[in-house]
Amino acid sequence: MTNAPHLFCFGYGYTAQTLGQRLLKEGWRVSGTTTSEDKATALKETDVQMTIWRAEDVLPQDALNGVTHLLQSIVPDDTGDPVLGDLHTHLAHTDTLEWVGYLSTTGVYGNQDGAWVDESTPVAPSNQRGKRRVLAEEQWLKWGQETRVATHIFRLSGIYGAYRNALSKVRAGTARRIQIDNHYFSRIHVEDIATVLQASIASPHAGSIYNLADDMPSPAADVTTYACELLDVTPPPLQTPEEVQLSPMAMSFYNNSKRVRNDKIKNDLGVSLQFPDYKVGLRQLYEDGAY
Repeated sequence: MTNAPHLFCFGYGYTAQTLGQRLLKEGWRVSGTTTSEDKATALKETDVQMTIWRAEDVLPQDALNGVTHLLQSIVPDDTGDPVLGDLHTHLAHTDTLEWVGYLSTTGVYGNQDGAWVDESTPVAPSNQRGKRRVLAEEQWLKWGQETRVATHIFRLSGIYGAYRNALSKVRAGTARRIQIDNHYFSRIHVEDIATVLQASIASPHAGSIYNLADDMPSPAADVTTYACELLDVTPPPLQTPEEVQLSPMAMSFYNNSKRVRNDKIKNDLGVSLQFPDYKVGLRQLYEDGAY
């Protein structure tokens, strides 16, 4: 077991857990960080070794011993990536490290007025969160070049999956349908994210950036409508952002419209999406009762 590949996840959240559970079944060691003692206790039952850690803390010296693969999903701050900020030297001297994945967001493209974007599209973040992501991406790619550890950027679209989806919101009574002309949003099922990450681990391409999105960018209202059809309930009324009085955070979502291309994960990594559009994904989640 000591020779098994070892994934360490900074921020063992929804996406990292999906990947981690797959790798555990393949004989990997999996460990990571959380800020919650309750979560750390619960995850011990899944054979995941957890460290309670916050970005402002000092990571235990032996936490990265033997780590071969590292996944980073903790959000950046104004100085960029909080992991690299304190652990640049520590990580550089983890001589077993073979692969790094940084989970970013397609928000780095900003508003494209519904146009298609791919990995060659210049980044144009429209808010501070996007600017922080761009800075963190740059820092990780630079670190990868300096250390010669194969480092990759994964720009995620809106994540959904079991118990985190439009069906869940409809059932909880929190779903809304907001009408904005020419507003397109891309999304990706968490299981497909894990598939892409596994494909990259199997075939590293140092310095590569990948968009993770399905084949069907769509207005968010359409997704809610389809979820209501599956649940056989009346969709909520269409409303304007002004009628809903969205928070600035929520409004930033509707201020950005783009359609994200996913050709690179298919062509470079050979990925075939299990859930190529939201209808396939939601239908499966409905049939599984995962809402």
